[in-house]
Amino acid sequence: MTPKKDTQKSADGAMKERVQELKTSARADKADGESAVLAKIAEMREPDRAMAKRLHAIIKAIAPTLSPRTWYGMPAYAKDG
Repeated sequence: MTPKKDTQKSADGAMKERVQELKTSARADKADGESAVLAKIAEMREPDRAMAKRLHAIIKAIAPTLSPRTWYGMPAYAKDG
């Protein structure tokens, strides 16, 4: 068997995170999405973390109707859930 490439490993990880997101999305509310997004931002390295914190604040201020959530393991914002 040939070893997996780094891109395949990251794609596999993203798919596993997406499966977990789907399992929890049925019972998740807006507060859960907010905490999941903030947790993902906290896991980032600088300067990505600082940029993500600032973007999160801007998105919340400009578009408060968007719901924060994770999508394939990354912070995201959804309209109507």
